[in-house]
Order: sequence, then structure tokens, then C-alpha cells
Amino acid sequence: MNRTAAVSIRLEGVRKQYDDGTVAVRELSLELPAGELTVLVGPSGCGKSTILRMINRLIEPSAGRMWLGDDEITAVDPIGLRRRIGYVIQNVGLFPHQTVRDNVATVPKLLGWPKQRVAERTAELLDLVGLDPARYAARYPHELSGGQRQRVGVARALAADPVVLLMDEPFSAVDPIVRGRLQDEFLRLQQTVRKTIVFVTHDVDEAVRLGDRIVVLSEGGRLEQFAPPAVLLSRPANDFVAEFVGSDRGIKLLAVTPIPREGLRPLPDGHVSAAQAPSVPLGGSLRDALAALLEGDTGWVAVHDGGTALGILTPEDVYSVLRR
Repeated sequence: MNRTAAVSIRLEGVRKQYDDGTVAVRELSLELPAGELTVLVGPSGCGKSTILRMINRLIEPSAGRMWLGDDEITAVDPIGLRRRIGYVIQNVGLFPHQTVRDNVATVPKLLGWPKQRVAERTAELLDLVGLDPARYAARYPHELSGGQRQRVGVARALAADPVVLLMDEPFSAVDPIVRGRLQDEFLRLQQTVRKTIVFVTHDVDEAVRLGDRIVVLSEGGRLEQFAPPAVLLSRPANDFVAEFVGSDRGIKLLAVTPIPREGLRPLPDGHVSAAQAPSVPLGGSLRDALAALLEGDTGWVAVHDGGTALGILTPEDVYSVLRR
């Protein structure tokens, strides 16, 4: 099935001030690239969820302008706009009296899609989020686990092939193990669909793991930094950002720093072969390398590409790469 091309999101001087004088978002200007996952983080009251709700017109901005691609958000019909935007919230919001199949089909049915097309799209998406349609399509939400309900929520949000996906703390209501699995599944899914995604979380580790770029906001929706995870962690813009991402940001940086092909040391001579030593794939991170290194007793970790050993990393190498 052909996919709708991703579009950028642009905010220009966007402000939200309530009648009592409370400023939720102040003069925010951002351009979120098409096909990327941008994460909004910050303390409570920094306007993360408000920004999402302004993008899909659940809340109207007090000032400023917003665009989806070339379309100005405030100049289009809000109902039509929302049908172009997928929206996933923390507690999913599935209709309890409808089957999984009918929940996923909600927007396509509203758009008047033919029954056969709706059925094909529903089956395609359930398969895409890791739920066998033959097993799960006829079930009701109460028959699913929390993680399974979140997957159905993502499938429903993607059903009409939206140009943008908005996600408001979608994985925070499940336990840490399920949350990690959902994050893995979602990263795999994004590699397939390549949507423009705006993702709200209060968890810096989740932001670093999922985001192509991260927006750090302070109270009142003030923009403090907008950068890829590696830049945010290695070069925080100010004391607020440094404190918010945590004193362990060097450890977090390991997870977003790839193992380099260049600079690997030659395989050492000796009684331990590359096949016997702890090893990591070339596509892994320095965190993977350090974890493998600590589990072994060789003092180094082998780096391989498929079945070919390329060289080794020592603790000194991990430190040097991280500092670079």
C-alpha cells in the first residue's frame, strides 16, 4: 500500500495564555523535520501536552501560526485536520464495547472507505504492530494486556495513514519491562512507516532512546534546547538543560554513540580468539560494547560485522570515542 508522504511541522511564535493569565506556552518557534520523531520533555507545567493539543486544534493558540507542510493549521477545518493526524494518549482510549478490529477501523469508516479496504488496512496494521489479526481482531479491549491495548491504540492512530502522529506519554501506564518492549516495537515500526511524530514524555531515558531530536522546555513553555540526543547530552545549552537531563548524561550518551568502524584495534594474539571473547555487532552502541566488556574477563570486546571480526575495543577506546 502506498504511504502518505511525511510533512514537516512548523510553529512560529505560538503562545497559549488562559483567561486567568496563566501562560502555558510562550512564543514558541520550531520546525520539526518531516519523517522524524521529535520528543518533547520538561517538568510538569512546561506545556508539552498543550503543544500537542494545539497542533490538532483541541486547544486554540492565543497567538502565533502553525503549519503542517504548506497548510496553515488554523486556516483549515479542525475536523478534517484531526482526520489527517493520528493521536495516541496514555490510557489508549479504546472503545470498550467494540472489538479490536472495529477500534482500528474507526477513522477509515468515518472517511467512508469501502469495507474491503477497511478490512485489509485493519489486518495490515495489526500485523504491523505485532498482533496476529486471526488471534486478536475479534477480541475486546478488556481481553488484552496493557501493552497489547497500547499497540491497538497505535494501530488505530495509523489506520487512515495520517501525515502526522501525536503521542502523549503513550507508554507510561505500563510496567518497565513491557515499556521497553513497546519502545523496541515502536522503533521497528517507525523504521517501516517513517511518520512525522511528536512524542511527549517525562522520561529522559525514553526521549534519548526514541528521539531523532529532543525539545527541552521549562516552565511556561519556554524553549531551552532543540537538538539530537547526542548533542543534547554532550553539549547542554545551559544549566537548566544539564540539570534536567541528569548528572549521568555521560552514561546516557553511551546509548546514542555508535561503535566506530575506524580506529578499531587489531585482534590480539593469544589464547582467546574473537569467537570466544565477548562481542558486539558493528551496528551497536558504546553502551552495548561496555556491557559486553564488563561481562567478560578479556579486557576487550570484539566487534563483528555479520560473521567477520573487524577488531576490538578496550575500555580506553570506549572513553576516547565518547570524548570525541
